[in-house]
Amino acid sequence: MLLLTVCALIAVALIFDYINGFHDAANSIATVVSTRVLTPGKAVIWAAFFNFVAAFTFGTAVAKTVGAGMIDITLVTFTVIFGGLAGAIIWDLITWYYGLPTSSSHALIGGYAGAAVAKSGFAAIVPAGWTKTLIFIFLSPLIGLAIALVIMTGILWIFRWTPPSRVDRGFRRAQLVSAAFFSLNHGANDAQKTMGIIASVLFAAGYIETFDIPFWVVLMAHAAIGLGTLAGGWRIIHTMGSKITKLQPVGGFAAETSAAISLFIATQLGVPVSTTHAITGAIVGVGATRRLSAVRWGVAGQIVWAWILTIPAAFGIGAGAYYLLSLTGAR
Repeated sequence: MLLLTVCALIAVALIFDYINGFHDAANSIATVVSTRVLTPGKAVIWAAFFNFVAAFTFGTAVAKTVGAGMIDITLVTFTVIFGGLAGAIIWDLITWYYGLPTSSSHALIGGYAGAAVAKSGFAAIVPAGWTKTLIFIFLSPLIGLAIALVIMTGILWIFRWTPPSRVDRGFRRAQLVSAAFFSLNHGANDAQKTMGIIASVLFAAGYIETFDIPFWVVLMAHAAIGLGTLAGGWRIIHTMGSKITKLQPVGGFAAETSAAISLFIATQLGVPVSTTHAITGAIVGVGATRRLSAVRWGVAGQIVWAWILTIPAAFGIGAGAYYLLSLTGAR
């Protein structure tokens, strides 16, 4: 019975990872699709490949933060884990349906926290892990925006005498590299969150004595997010790729590179951040180099409100899922 429960929870975690992939596929490919450097089909294959390759290039610091650095692991039960995953999955599907590029990462930590608090109260929260994560909610889009402003301004100055057609051709090739770099960092940060949840399942079941991430878990998490990216998230791609600001290949290159650097910094620090926040901030930064009116601030404002609501909404859904399960006698 224990083995069956563990397998079921791992399956649910991988379903979340898959949903995370198609929900956040827009982050990886919206810019390269909107600039017509790649067709949507080729773009998802490109992004999914680098989502998976990230399994061999980064550590597991983010996974350890999610699994044991934000919630007291000694208070975690199977029901808490399931409630947390339910909160994240339901919120992701709601925001996907309405085309809102919200954070799967914050949905997961919000749902997980909601279920843990429903079981044990706020004593279940580990303040240190939440502090750095909440700080990066604000920092990651600002870092992406600032770097995008610098890169885009530098490109415009360096190539100010170059014919636009030559710049366009050159950055069409360069954007393939920047899209790969972003997808690599997207996979590195996002897949690790599911690894942390699966490791929590294994720890709660007694299959691992210390909170470490087995390599087979790493491979499964990256495979799931890669397959999800292949499924695409076309509603959100439209919002990210064209509704915030119109992009050319040079702008797509600057946005992807900037967001990737922001994600790389967070991953090295073991912080679970939002790829959505990073790329949106970078796209806004690129648009602002032309003129402030080039950014559709109304759309950006709707996205920000969705960000603000994500953790509380997923928290509530996760807590509700835990309470419903506890009525059946599960703890």
